[in-house]
Amino acid sequence: MRAVFNRCGFAALVLVAALTPFEPARVAAAPDASAKLDALLRMRVSHPSGSSRVIVRLSQSASLPNVASLLRAAGGRLGRRLPSIASQVVVVPNIALRLLAANPLIERITLDRPVAGAMERTAQTIGARAIRQNLGLDGTGVGVAIIDSGVIGWHDDLADAGVGQRVDRFVDFVDGSTQAHDDYGHGTHVAGIIAGNGYDSDGARTGIAPGARLVVLKVLDEAGRGYMSDVIAAFDYAIAEREALNIRVINLSVASGVHESYNADPLTLAAKRAVDAGIVVVAAAGNNGRGTQGQTQYGGVTSPGNAPWVLTVGASSHMGSIDRADDTIAAFTSRGPTALDHAAKPDIVAPGVGIESLSNPDSTLYSSAYQYLLEGTRPTSFLPYLSLSGTSMAAPAVTGTIALMLQANPSLTPNEIKAILQYTAEEHANYDPLTQGAGFVNARGAVELARHLASPSTVPYPDASGWGERLIWGNRLVKGGRLTSNANAWSLGVTWGASTALDGETVSWGVRCSSSECTGFDGGWVVGQGYSKNVVWGSHCDGGDCATVWTIEFAKAADDGETVVWGTDGGETVVWGTDGGETVVWGTSCTDSSCRPIIWSR
Repeated sequence: MRAVFNRCGFAALVLVAALTPFEPARVAAAPDASAKLDALLRMRVSHPSGSSRVIVRLSQSASLPNVASLLRAAGGRLGRRLPSIASQVVVVPNIALRLLAANPLIERITLDRPVAGAMERTAQTIGARAIRQNLGLDGTGVGVAIIDSGVIGWHDDLADAGVGQRVDRFVDFVDGSTQAHDDYGHGTHVAGIIAGNGYDSDGARTGIAPGARLVVLKVLDEAGRGYMSDVIAAFDYAIAEREALNIRVINLSVASGVHESYNADPLTLAAKRAVDAGIVVVAAAGNNGRGTQGQTQYGGVTSPGNAPWVLTVGASSHMGSIDRADDTIAAFTSRGPTALDHAAKPDIVAPGVGIESLSNPDSTLYSSAYQYLLEGTRPTSFLPYLSLSGTSMAAPAVTGTIALMLQANPSLTPNEIKAILQYTAEEHANYDPLTQGAGFVNARGAVELARHLASPSTVPYPDASGWGERLIWGNRLVKGGRLTSNANAWSLGVTWGASTALDGETVSWGVRCSSSECTGFDGGWVVGQGYSKNVVWGSHCDGGDCATVWTIEFAKAADDGETVVWGTDGGETVVWGTDGGETVVWGTSCTDSSCRPIIWSR
C-alpha cells in the first residue's frame, strides 16, 4: 500500500532488539525442527544474527510457566499472552529459533508480523441513503467493533443529541490508555464512514449506519503500525464482549502480509473464532493491485482477507457521481487469487477512492495529508473532514451496510450476510471475478433482501433489477437459484466454500430457478447442481477485451463446458504442461521490478 494520504498503505516495521545470548545446551535439536517455523522464520534461521518478535504456540502437554522459563533461558523477552490460542509473544534471538522449535513443549513459532492501515457520495452511490429515507433503518442497536488506530469520541459527527457519544467502549492494545484517542487518525476516518451522523456538514457527509454503536479497539500507533498479536487480542476481546455490547460485525481496515496458509496463520484463525461465534469479519483486501510501473498485479490480497470465512472488500471508484453506470475498479485495489492457497478473492468491492470522512486535528494524518482536509458547513475550530483513498475506506462502507442488514434482520449469520451481499451485488462485465469479486456492493438490494428473508410470507421479494444473482462459493462461481433463510450453508461453523454442511449433507443455498419460477426441485440449489464455473481457472479480461491481454496458446474445457484460457502474457508463454499431473502456470506475478511465473494447482 502506498502513501497514507492517497492509499492508506501498509508500512514496513522493523524491530531490532539486543538480547542475551542463547544457551544451546538447554535444548536438543531435532531434524524436523524447522517444520514448526513459518516461512519467514525459516529464512531468518539461515542468517541467525539479530532477533525476532514471534508468537510461540504451546503444545497440549505444555504449561505456560514451563515455556516461559524456556523462553527466558533462550534470551527471550516476554510480551503479551494470547490464551485463546495457548500462545506467548516473545522477542527472541534468531539463533535460538531452530532449537526452540525442536522442543516438544512448543507446537509452532510464527513471526509476529507487522500490520498497518490498509463520504457524501458513498452512501448515495451504494443506496444506503435510500434505505435510511425509505425504510427508516440506520443501524440502531447494532454493535460494530473497529480494530484500528483508535477514535476521537468527541467529534461532532460521533455524537447523538441527548444521549452523548456513540463510542460505547474503547480499549487500547498498544499503550493501555483508558482515554479514547487516535494519534494516527485512520480509525476516526473509518468510524465516520461506518457511523458518522454528518453534523458538521448538515448531513451531507453522513456515514452508512449513523445509528450504530461503536466499540473501538486500538492496535495501531501514531505511525499507523502495529503487530498482529495485538489484533488477535482485539479479536478475542470482541468475542468475549459480543453479548454485552451486541457486537455483530468487526471492521478490520488493517492487515498483514500472507506468508502461510490461512489454515495456519494465527491472524486468520483469530478471525475464524469470531465468525464461528456469529460475528461478521469485514477486512480490506489491500492496495497491491499495481506495480511501480503501473502494471496490473494479481495475487496481492492481504491477511486476514485471504481466508474464506472473512468478508474481503476491494475498492471501486464512484467517479465523483452517484450514478453506478460510471463506477470503475480502483487501480490500486488488490486482486485474487490469494497467495499460497490460491483462493478466489475479493468477495465484493465498494467505493474506496476520495472518500470524505472524519478528521482528527491531533493526528499524524491531519498534518501529513493536510492538502486533503475539508471544511464543513458549521463553525468548527479545525477542518473536520478528510478525503482518503484505499481499501481501508471500502471495507467500512460494507460494514455499515451490514449494520443496516442486521437491524432489518437480526437473525442473519455471517455466511448468510456474505451471500446476500454477493447475490445482490451489481456485476460489471468489464471486470473478472478476481478483480470485482461478485460485484459492486448494492446496499439497498442487500437490506431489502435481508428484510424479505426475515419474513418471506409478509415482505414481498424485492425488485432484483441489476443484481448479479450469483455467489462465489470458495473457488466456484454459481448461479441459477434464489437464496432462502433455512439453507444449511448459513449455519455457524460451515466454512465458506465447503461442499458439505456440519451434518454431512450437501451444502444448499436455497431453491433453484427456471426461466419462469424458483422451486425446490432436484433437491434445491445445492453444490454440484446448476451453473458452476471455477473462478481461478478462467480467462483474464481487461477492459472487456480478453485477447489483448492473454493470447490463446493452450486450452481445455472447464466443468461448465467453457474454454479455460491459459495462453501467453506480453508475448511470453506462461503455460507449462497441463493439469493432468503436470505443473500448470496460471499467470504471472508482477513485482515492483519484474514479472515471473506463478505455479498454481487447481
